[in-house]
Amino acid sequence: MSGAILRSVLQALAVLLLMTVIVFFGLHMIGNPVDTLIGPDVDQVDRLRIIKELGFDQPIWRQYLAFLNSALHGNLGNSFVYNEPAIKLIFQRLPATLELAFAALILAVLIGIPLGLLAGLFPENIFSRMVMTGSILGFSLPTFWIGLMLIMAFSVSLGWLPSGGRGETAGLFGVQWSWLTIDGLRHLILPALNLSLFKISLVIRLTRANVREVLPMDFVKFARAKGLAPLRVVLMYVLRNTLIPLVTILGLEFGSTIAFAVVTESIFAWPGSGKLILDSINALDRPVIVAYMMVIVCLFVTLNLIVDVLYKVLDPRVRVEAEVAA
Repeated sequence: MSGAILRSVLQALAVLLLMTVIVFFGLHMIGNPVDTLIGPDVDQVDRLRIIKELGFDQPIWRQYLAFLNSALHGNLGNSFVYNEPAIKLIFQRLPATLELAFAALILAVLIGIPLGLLAGLFPENIFSRMVMTGSILGFSLPTFWIGLMLIMAFSVSLGWLPSGGRGETAGLFGVQWSWLTIDGLRHLILPALNLSLFKISLVIRLTRANVREVLPMDFVKFARAKGLAPLRVVLMYVLRNTLIPLVTILGLEFGSTIAFAVVTESIFAWPGSGKLILDSINALDRPVIVAYMMVIVCLFVTLNLIVDVLYKVLDPRVRVEAEVAA
């Protein structure tokens, strides 16, 4: 296990280094932030002074090496727009994004697994067919359109839920959270539901496919032949073996939910890191973009490590194969 963790850490460092190269040089190719930061009324002397202060007068490879040296010392640079440390801006907004992504993942699990289980156990049932048809719609409909429809239905027409913002928050462990207050929960429902619809559809279809694959297996037939209660067979044998591949998918999907929450945060004015990175891309705020990408990659790598450990816990065959290989 320690060897696997060490390999994962080394792979993570390699991925981080490669990501900084791609993002840094890619941003240099698509535009010059000087054109966005400096107005047309600034004379040439002041323009050259600002370019020198920002370090843009150096060759691109020197700029990258300077950034890499600062990153090794924990400094990812200051935002060109906010004039604050880029990593500080990310961590200020990240809790809101984590809260939204975690709420979306909980909805996907609570809704998707039971519906997928029923669809797998009773594939010819009318309700199961309706569930599978609904999952296709969840894949097909665009997120921004669903978000607008949710606002029109529950905020404008019915007036049940607020249309945007984070609402009232409460502190826990030095961080402000919406789910700790009633008003915050009301603001969280619509964006979390909008972000979770694709994940719900994915979980439904994966759960159904895994259930249909597990049901004909010998250990399920043996459990039924022993006279075990049908509910126990489903929970202890079918569902448990169905969750093994789902753990891997859900772990990676949580990372993608964090990374791609930009649309939902923009529609519902959710003050998370997704909205921050969108504004930074528009302003070509290079330090914030690079810092955001590094944080997201670190999250993906950490989640992947956690998924690997959980996979070994849930599936004893993986542990046996690892021991044999060692």
